[in-house]
Amino acid sequence: MKKAYLFPGQGAQFVGMGRDLYEYKENTRNLFEQANELLGFRITDIMFEGTEEDLKKTNVTQPAIFLHSVILAQALGDQFDPQMVAGHSLGEFSALVAAQALSFEDGLILVSKRANAMQKACEIQPSTMAAILGLDDFTVEDICQRVSDVVVPANYNCPGQLVISGTIAGVDKACELLLQAGAKRALKLNVGGAFHSPLMETARAELQEAIEKVSIKEPICPVYQNIDAKAYSDPAKIKENLIAQLTGAVKWTQTIEHMLADGATSFTEVGPGNVLQGLVKKVNRQAETAAAQLP
Repeated sequence: MKKAYLFPGQGAQFVGMGRDLYEYKENTRNLFEQANELLGFRITDIMFEGTEEDLKKTNVTQPAIFLHSVILAQALGDQFDPQMVAGHSLGEFSALVAAQALSFEDGLILVSKRANAMQKACEIQPSTMAAILGLDDFTVEDICQRVSDVVVPANYNCPGQLVISGTIAGVDKACELLLQAGAKRALKLNVGGAFHSPLMETARAELQEAIEKVSIKEPICPVYQNIDAKAYSDPAKIKENLIAQLTGAVKWTQTIEHMLADGATSFTEVGPGNVLQGLVKKVNRQAETAAAQLP
């Protein structure tokens, strides 16, 4: 029996998230208060009582989801017994903290820096993302390559669902061509920029400096990383892959396939929402999925 634990990325947030964790035990409350101090603002107020608009700001969303995920993993105590972990985009940082490769403080500071760097990159060049439904990966990749503006596959979420990312003109043109090629839908996403594309280069350079300075230890179990969907335990390789992640695609379909091939028998989503459980089922309908619950 191999237990896999999955950690969600941006988009899983909701108003009221984490309140049950804050009230659960003194040590979970202390972690939230430590986060408020490290961030320099009371993120708990926004998580528990803010508006959806407040919560949607990248510099709030990313640390909020990270905190919900890692504090929940810690609250599980002995129940949290992973043989493998993976996180979707931002969730990769949560996975590394939960697998004890990265300290809580360092993880939170990196996530906060990542969010701010991505926000700045979004302001440099207006850009966007779109979900393409009902087409095979090869067709999407091929059409993106034919568009003259910047547009690339960004999130391989599950078979028949690939998110593209690039300049507004590039994404618009690709959507038009992809619909002509038989895509069921091409949905522009409500995001502030072209995540996981070359347009995040300034953010990658900024984050690289912070990641290189931080201490990463060998995790307690293999971490499947977004950049190539493979399992890693070597701290130097983990750092390298984390840096490449901002401008590279999230290979989530391939990650789940590799985990299944390596013997994963159950997948538990740790954090807000249930998006990742749904994606696992799209890769393999028989896979056992669950949401982590407080003991």
